[in-house]
Amino acid sequence: MNRFMKAALVTAGATIAAGYFVTNKIMYIRKKTDQFLIDREVHTFQHFDLKEYQSMPKEPFSLRSPYGYLINGRFIPGKSTQKIMIFCHGVTVNQFNSVKYANLFLKRGYSVIIYDHRRHGQSGGKTTSYGYYEKYDLETLVNWVKERFGNDIILGIHGESMGASTMLQYAGMIEDGADFYIADCPFSDFYQQLHHVLNKDYHLPKWPLLPMATLFIRIRDHYRIQDVSPMRYIKNVHHPVLFIHSKQDDYILNEMTVALYAAKPDNKQLFLAELGAHACSYSDNKKEYEAAIDNFLASYHFN
Repeated sequence: MNRFMKAALVTAGATIAAGYFVTNKIMYIRKKTDQFLIDREVHTFQHFDLKEYQSMPKEPFSLRSPYGYLINGRFIPGKSTQKIMIFCHGVTVNQFNSVKYANLFLKRGYSVIIYDHRRHGQSGGKTTSYGYYEKYDLETLVNWVKERFGNDIILGIHGESMGASTMLQYAGMIEDGADFYIADCPFSDFYQQLHHVLNKDYHLPKWPLLPMATLFIRIRDHYRIQDVSPMRYIKNVHHPVLFIHSKQDDYILNEMTVALYAAKPDNKQLFLAELGAHACSYSDNKKEYEAAIDNFLASYHFN
């Protein structure tokens, strides 16, 4: 074997190894423990009192995903079952991370539903797909809510980070099935987000890693990274959306939310928080965050 062939084989092997490395990071991203989330949500940020949350009336539920695993969550009744909010958490966390947002809407008379996305918390599923498969699980949950409480309810969905992108993909690609949406720090396009993360966190080039990752995801998890793109489908979302992002977010840049806001034709509001890292718009701007929600709900008569 000549030098050229050896070099080609080494290069090919390194490229394949890099493809597996990147796709493993995508598909099997390391999740935060329950104890970490308790320490952060209850003790560090003091978002809520743990004993108070534990004493709330809660109804556990399990729904069968279209992909066979169970989607697990909790229904927490509020003053009315005619106004219901569903909360979609971000990547690496679980429904415990949604409690702070659920409390905001319990105070506003809504009943709330928190649940675990696939491969998170108590739900099944082998991989994380950043909304590609998760949007169909959300559809299952929306259908269950309407079957149980009726089609004439006011239904809202709040999503954070991956949860917000999942929610927008559901609304734009499957059905505009909720009356309103609150999208907190979504990515607008997964391919672009991966490019940003590779550069920021790993100082790795776009080429050849992203094309290789795209191929490997197609083979290993059976979807195209380019199809995970709220931006492609935001024009199909006709019901109102409140877009939220922190100006200081360097993980998912606020420019992605600004672009989504600009691309949605109508029925939209935008709140750019002055403070906060990724997914911390509420943590660091509580009064302003609640004011933005109240203004949005009042504007579209959902208060």
